[in-house]
Order: sequence, then structure tokens, then C-alpha cells
Amino acid sequence: MSDNESKKDDFTGSGVFGELSKEKWEELCHAVENLSVAPRSIIFRQGDPGDCFYIITSGKVRVFRKDKDGLETQLSVLGAGESFGEMALLTGEARSANVETLEETCFMVLSKEQFERILKDYPNISLGFVKQMSGWLLRDEKLIEKEAQQQYQAPRMSWFDFVLVIGVSLILMFVFNQSNPNGIPLFPKLPDKKSFSMIGPAAAMEEMKKGETIVIDAGPANFYDKKHIKGAINMPLALFDIVYLMTFSGGEEKEKKVIVYGGTISKLYDYELAGILMNRGHKDVQVLEGGLSAWEKKGYPVEEEAKGKK
Repeated sequence: MSDNESKKDDFTGSGVFGELSKEKWEELCHAVENLSVAPRSIIFRQGDPGDCFYIITSGKVRVFRKDKDGLETQLSVLGAGESFGEMALLTGEARSANVETLEETCFMVLSKEQFERILKDYPNISLGFVKQMSGWLLRDEKLIEKEAQQQYQAPRMSWFDFVLVIGVSLILMFVFNQSNPNGIPLFPKLPDKKSFSMIGPAAAMEEMKKGETIVIDAGPANFYDKKHIKGAINMPLALFDIVYLMTFSGGEEKEKKVIVYGGTISKLYDYELAGILMNRGHKDVQVLEGGLSAWEKKGYPVEEEAKGKK
């Protein structure tokens, strides 16, 4: 096997570069830097600028975070064929974690310019990264929460103490609100549903058949992965800016009809996202009446994680 063919296998193993053309493969294989790093070496630290994307060709690394008190949380261990470093390049933010080699490890390294050129030429690869990042965010949040619970066990509180704390808190809040016109509301202000245009499932289906309507699932990625309207784009609020740029790349996209769904009893993701889109200049934004459950009752097509497609 030639060196270029070996590099191509390394890229393919990373799971996100499968659609690159043969010419692009050849260009990358000649341009990427090969790097060999000794065990227990730090590749980058939290807070470092994002300037490279790494694909592991052999060896292992661990990804971990440290809080301000030095408490360390290990997020994952990555091996040959896996990649890291794309989050900082996609968001423009600093590195969000530390990466350290566990053994002698070899990498293929793409510069920021090479990485951005690939995403520009192959926008579907960007969507693959967004889905991957969304899963990581959920995983990291659970790991950090679990680590925090192990480090700290709250003392037991009697019912008397509980009622006393709640009572004192309400009194203090009342006093503060009376003395401050910009006080803290006792209950969060929910979006006013009357200010949004609604659309029923049947009418939404007719709009989708025209092929000019964009349907957006506003719920978290794990909700979307379990079940969503067929053809819908997942735009969770945590990744709004990234997904928005890839969905509405041109000014003419703002003229298209947008149908949003994804609310739950406790969180009105759909109304919140619809309001953000309207603030961004979208003229025709509607919220799906009854959400996904009403859509399913009509027998309209959905996609599911485990059961395949309906």
C-alpha cells in the first residue's frame, strides 16, 4: 500500500471525510503534516487557541478537563482512526479541554486553513461534525455532573430546615422586588404564544410538499436522534449559531418559510427558537401546532434512531 493510500485510510477511519473526492484526497495527502509524539505529552491545553485538527494514525490519547480548583474529569480516550480538535475550529473559541498522549502516538495534522477549505467545499462534512459535537456536549455534561456528585454529597436537610430556607428566600425576594423596580421575577417569563403564527400538521405537510419550506427541530440533539420529522434539521439552542450559518448560508434563505417544532411541557424550545429566527430577519416563521405528537397522529413520516424510518 502506498503512503497516500495509507493516509486516505486514516482519514476515512475518522468517520467524517468519506465524501471527499479523489482529487481532494490527493491534495490533502501531500499537504498534511505527520507528527509523532512521546507518551505523556500534552498536545494542547484548555484555553489554547484552536489552530489544528488532528487524526490519530496510531497510539492513544486521553481528553480531560480541569476546573479552577484543579479537579480533573476525564472525558474520553481516543485511538487510531479517531480525530479531535474540531470544536475550537468550528466555534472560533479557545480549546475546551486538554489532550495528552497515553503512549507513543502518531498524528496527521491539518492546519486551520486546510480544515476550513474542506468544510467550504463539502458542507455536509460540517453537519457531520455538528452532530458529533452535539453528542459530545451531552456526554461531557453528564460526566461532569457525575464527577461533581462524587466529590460532594449534600448534607441531609430536615423538613423544618427546608421550609425555613424556602420561606426566608421568598421574604428576601419580596423585599428586594419591592425596593428594586428591576427585581427578580418569582416565575420565569414564558414566550407569549399569541405572538407567534401557528400552522397545523396538515397545512405543514402541504407546505413541505412544495419543496421550499425548511422544517427545524428545536429540541436537544438526543431528542432529535430518538425521533424527528423526516427531513427536519436539528437546531438545538446550544449550537444555534453553528447550525444557523450552515442552514441559512445566503440572504435569500431568509425569504423561505420556516416551520419550527420541538417544545416540551417544561421547555418551549420551539417558541424560543422561533423568536430568535424572527429577530434574525426571517419574515415567515411558524410553529407547528401540537408538535411532533400531532404530526405522528396524522401518520406523517418520521425518522427514528432504532426502528429505522417510517
